[in-house]
Amino acid sequence: MPKFQRGHANPASVVDALRALAGDLPAARGSFARGRCVRGTYVPSDQAGKITRSRSFIKPCRVLARFSIGGGNPMVADIDHAASLRGFSFRIGNDDQLSDIFTQSAPVHFARTLDQMLAFLKARLPGSNDEPDAKKIKAFSAANPETLHQARYLAAQPLRASFAGTTYWGVHSFPATNSDSKIRFIKFKIEPVGEKVTLTVDDARAQSADFLNDDLDLRIAAHAVRFSVMALLDRPSDPVMDVTIRWPDEDEREAVRLGTIVITGVEPDDACDEAMFNPANLADGIGHPPDEIFAARRAAYVISQRKRR
Repeated sequence: MPKFQRGHANPASVVDALRALAGDLPAARGSFARGRCVRGTYVPSDQAGKITRSRSFIKPCRVLARFSIGGGNPMVADIDHAASLRGFSFRIGNDDQLSDIFTQSAPVHFARTLDQMLAFLKARLPGSNDEPDAKKIKAFSAANPETLHQARYLAAQPLRASFAGTTYWGVHSFPATNSDSKIRFIKFKIEPVGEKVTLTVDDARAQSADFLNDDLDLRIAAHAVRFSVMALLDRPSDPVMDVTIRWPDEDEREAVRLGTIVITGVEPDDACDEAMFNPANLADGIGHPPDEIFAARRAAYVISQRKRR
């Protein structure tokens, strides 16, 4: 794991900044605090072994997952975050061959390095008037234009009316080892099976405070919710260290369907709290991405969990 020696940032300081930005709520996650815990199954495709030998992805298994909304306040209404980043974490595999994967509704992260991530968060902390300093944020953004990529992507997308109708990306480049012991980088893309229902701004204002969770519960009760687990395949010279930029022509490049996640029921929040979904948990065949943000996440998840207890 990198030593984070270039500045003052470390995983603990980033967790503290996330919590401070959300109001330092003692029992809440530092980020993606509002969500719904669910269960389901995973069925692999016959192509999965060509990409990875990981038993998490080549064997049928149960799935524990959590849909969520960006931000550290679990009490904020869904309607207030309709256009915010959404998350989909899932634990996949059996017994000691488990993998925890975090994906989000934008294909890029908001910071390239841990120092930049901490500075991004600190620039948005409220001042003496309990409001963030707009001039400070503008100055930081001008000096760090790559930190705007995620927000611009989200702003250009239609509002999704459902967790079940949202596409999710793993922003990191994962080294995957296949059944022939060949290694290549992949990115995870989780695509909904079925219609992608959207909202207008006026429609969004008319929704209930808990409309995303309510919609998910209704869809699961009516019929299982399905997602295709896709692996985007790398090309020579793809940027694997910078999570603020996409691979060239990422939407048009070759992808392989590893399998299908089928969400079949809702679980108590405690089930997902116990699981924690630490991205360090990856079964053989899917390696740790080489970028600095992933290395920091491995430690930050553990730190965040401890602070909540």
